[in-house]
Formats: sequence, C-alpha cells, structure tokens
Amino acid sequence: MASILLAGPAVEPITLAQAKQFVRVEHDDDDNVIAALIAGARIHVETQTRRALITQSWRLTRDVWPATGCVPVLPVPLKTLDAARVYKSDGTTLSLDLAGFALDKSSAPARLSFVRGAPPAPERSAAGIEIDISCGYGDAAANVPEPLRQAIRLLVAHWYENRGLIAVGSEIAVLPQSVGALIAPYRVLSL
Repeated sequence: MASILLAGPAVEPITLAQAKQFVRVEHDDDDNVIAALIAGARIHVETQTRRALITQSWRLTRDVWPATGCVPVLPVPLKTLDAARVYKSDGTTLSLDLAGFALDKSSAPARLSFVRGAPPAPERSAAGIEIDISCGYGDAAANVPEPLRQAIRLLVAHWYENRGLIAVGSEIAVLPQSVGALIAPYRVLSL
C-alpha cells in the first residue's frame, strides 16, 4: 500500500519572512537555509501527523480491493477523489467511474467505500489498483491550523540554532517537547 506524492504544495504553511521574523534574522545571507528548513519542518509535521497541510495530489496503490468494501486513505484531510483505475493484463488501465465510490472525508484515515465486488479486480498482481486523491487543508497557509504552523516555526528555529553535526541521542538532537505537544492532537494513528 504505497502512497506517492504527485504534486506537492504550491506554498509553504509559513513564509520566509515569517520564519525570519520568528528566528530574529534580519539579513538575507541564510534565506536558502531557512527556506529549506521551512520545507523540512513541514515535511516533518506532515509525516508525524499523516496529514497534508497545503493542498497536494497523491496516488495510492493497492494490490487488491479490500474484502471489507472500504479503502483507508492517507494522508488526510481528504478533499477529492480524482481518479481510480485498475491495470489489465496487457499493461493498460481501465478507468473506473468515480460515482461508484463513497467518500468519508471526516474520518482519519479517510475512507473510500464501494459496493463489494463492484470494482473490477486488477489483472496485475502487484500495485494493480491506482487511486488519485487531492488532500490538504486548503491552498493558502491561512487554512492550516495554527498549532501546526507554530510547530513548523519552532522546528525552523530549533534547526536553525542547531545546524552543526549532532550525535544521535544527544540532547540537541531531541526535538523540543512543545513541537510534540502541538502536533499530538492532529496525529492519525495506525489502524
């Protein structure tokens, strides 16, 4: 059950100017470093929470349709189901009618339900099903919950101040507890 990022976010949850203000940097010498830290902090928060912060497109691959008639969908929040297809034995794909699926966007993980036996079985044994989705809180940084934006600010500041080589297990390598506390309510737990 792989998830492949097709199109990442168009913007970051915080701007370079906001990060520089938070870190109290008034020069432009480290702009590239801070921009990279912003992206890294966003990816860290998304990985820890299993959420997409800004609108993104993902492809989920499955080997078979679940017998339960329900496919768990991550990352959340799910916005739209964009495409569903199965591979035929000759390597071509058969696009499925999206009207045959029901979305539960409020659950975490989200759920894509279908009538059991309705979607055709893939004729390829591995990754024979592809489901394309759009997910995220929205297209603008303002759509992202403020606790997650603050966690990104704190990570950027922590990483900016501790840029040297860090031994695994050292106190500096440990992330600030405030970051964990801010993202804890947004974590999606494994089923």
